[in-house]
Amino acid sequence: MNLNQLTVPSIDMPKSIAFYQTLGLKLIVKSDHYARFECPDGTSTFSVHLTDQLPIGSGISVYFECEDLDQKVRDLIQKGIDFDELPNDKSWLWREAYLKDPDGNQLILFFAGENRLNPPWRIR
Repeated sequence: MNLNQLTVPSIDMPKSIAFYQTLGLKLIVKSDHYARFECPDGTSTFSVHLTDQLPIGSGISVYFECEDLDQKVRDLIQKGIDFDELPNDKSWLWREAYLKDPDGNQLILFFAGENRLNPPWRIR
């Protein structure tokens, strides 16, 4: 099994589309209620669908892996993207930066290298 795509809700499609294009995703499908993007690396896709109401509570967290995380964050800041937490090393051996999309969905840009699939505590 392989993860094909992830879909998040939005109450403002044009704003969400512009935001995800600024992050570097390539728009491949667009309608008034749905947009789908290709991720710049790999074969996964990401989509946004129009909703009347956003989920209440902590919602979802979407992780996008970036080989050069620190440079990617600097580039996005230059483009006007705000971050809640700049890149820093976590105890689970990932380097992460936190931000929210225009609808408040939690995004994490990260780099984990070998530790993404093979942390020292992986079950064998």
